[in-house]
Amino acid sequence: MRLLITGGAGFLGSHLCDRFLAEGHEVIAMDNLITGTTDNIAHLAGHPRFSFIFHDVTNYIYVAGPLDAILHFASPASPIDYLELPIQTLKVGALGTHKALGLAKHKGARFLLASTSEVYGDPQIHPQPETYYGHVNPVGPRGVYDEAKRFAEAMTMAYHTYHGVETRIVRIFNTFGPRMRLRDGRVVPNFIAQAIKGEPLTAYGDGLQTRSFQYVSDLIEGIYRLLQSDETGPVNIGNPGEFTIKEFAELVNELTGNKAGIVYKDLRTKDDPQVRQPDNSKAKRILGWEPKVSLREGLQLTIPWFREELQRRGEI
Repeated sequence: MRLLITGGAGFLGSHLCDRFLAEGHEVIAMDNLITGTTDNIAHLAGHPRFSFIFHDVTNYIYVAGPLDAILHFASPASPIDYLELPIQTLKVGALGTHKALGLAKHKGARFLLASTSEVYGDPQIHPQPETYYGHVNPVGPRGVYDEAKRFAEAMTMAYHTYHGVETRIVRIFNTFGPRMRLRDGRVVPNFIAQAIKGEPLTAYGDGLQTRSFQYVSDLIEGIYRLLQSDETGPVNIGNPGEFTIKEFAELVNELTGNKAGIVYKDLRTKDDPQVRQPDNSKAKRILGWEPKVSLREGLQLTIPWFREELQRRGEI
């Protein structure tokens, strides 16, 4: 196949580039580098089946030649990003999705939307199945991201039903691994960087809110299978192992040998979800997919990468 991956220089986009190239496909990565970085794809420079286009997908997208699939992963994805870039976040979810879908329609390409577990908001059903409509505050600080993704899902389904575009929607739950930004603002890079530096880990709230963490290779496998499936409705891809933020912090401190402990501060944003856990039964039934990497194993693969990055930047 010949594929376009928007947001291809981001954390997830770059791992997708690696996977599809490894499977023998041709990959075009597109990114405006607002949160992505060419460091993530530097190892692909000169690859005969890889190319990079610097472009903002909220503007008209031109790609020469045929395309078999478009994976739309362009978007700020962490609270620190979408609180600082609210308009850009809304625009890439709305205008960017519209432009990418228009390209898919023109090229006759299959379209896969990167959606998020944030469409469930602060859920009142636990764990969250794809049939749950969510509990989202559209005017809260997180609304710019939540509603951008909810709108993107609606736009994707409209193109499927009205224009006959082959569409897929993945709802991504918390994912971590190498190439996350050091100052991403999310709990995994925050905790790992603090622990490596020997600092106390900063937890917000009482530390009893829960999250489910999946290692990046599990997510990429689920996306790869979803693209090749016939499923047009949203599919959760996440690890159902549920941990409190306190438990997660203690594990990071253990694996890094950090003795500085944990400090607790007030919640940074209103509407912070108190629980988050995927119901993966649909992915298991339709895709034959289940996560394979435990949280401990994933952290043991991730921490050395963060250590190298911090050393490279002279921060430790």
